[in-house]
Amino acid sequence: MDSALLFSAVINAISQFWFVIPFVLLTILLRSPTIKGLIGEWYVNRKLVSALDNQQYELFKNVTLPTEDGTTQIDHILLSPFGLFVIETKNMQGWIFGSERQAKWTQQIYKHKTSFQNPLRQNYKHTETLRELLELPKEAVHSVIIFTARAEFKTTMPANVGYINQAIKFIKNHDQVYFTELQRIELAYKLAAKKLQPSIKTHVAHIKHVKEIIKDKEQTNKITNVELPESLCPRCNSELVPRKNRKTKESFIGCSSYPKCRYMSH
Repeated sequence: MDSALLFSAVINAISQFWFVIPFVLLTILLRSPTIKGLIGEWYVNRKLVSALDNQQYELFKNVTLPTEDGTTQIDHILLSPFGLFVIETKNMQGWIFGSERQAKWTQQIYKHKTSFQNPLRQNYKHTETLRELLELPKEAVHSVIIFTARAEFKTTMPANVGYINQAIKFIKNHDQVYFTELQRIELAYKLAAKKLQPSIKTHVAHIKHVKEIIKDKEQTNKITNVELPESLCPRCNSELVPRKNRKTKESFIGCSSYPKCRYMSH
């Protein structure tokens, strides 16, 4: 078969099954982590808007703020009489293990485990950046972490970490008033003035800054080459903590889920 006949055969096949191509492309797009992240953020936006009174809660999305060493991007900010709620969305699947004090949390999909930064620590930079820019007291800024329903928590999570419905309940439970209506208007204007306008240039600058941070951490790890002690229980993935034997008074490292888990590190 010469090239002309081959080309003709390919065109003929495409013309007969053209309707399959959009479906294949859509499937590929929906499997993209970026698209999944956008869908997750859209769902969180929709739930927040529908569940909260828009007369009291004003939602800001994808806010990029300047910092001393570059930029930081915040998924959602809720401005209300009851404080500023800084929301980090985690579009992850599988089992999630972690505690408030752990530097790294664990994601497990079947037998594959991956560590990731404690989202509370990640969001701490966001809350502190906002506090400094808007000159707010610490108690008026609340950190909230939302995981999508594809994730399943395997350790007890703090009250401000959960699924969207739990997050909404956490937000509504705050009833101490910090800001008057006039103060909220002033804060909204100040936030609009401080944030960087969304653009390709802003997004590229933020991505570049994130890559530089990752590179610096990798270089630091190569230089120090220090092996950290195991901080997770190998049986249940809860945090390992110092404990003391009541009878012998001897100290040891044990599972924080005791007595549910009786693992001891020797």
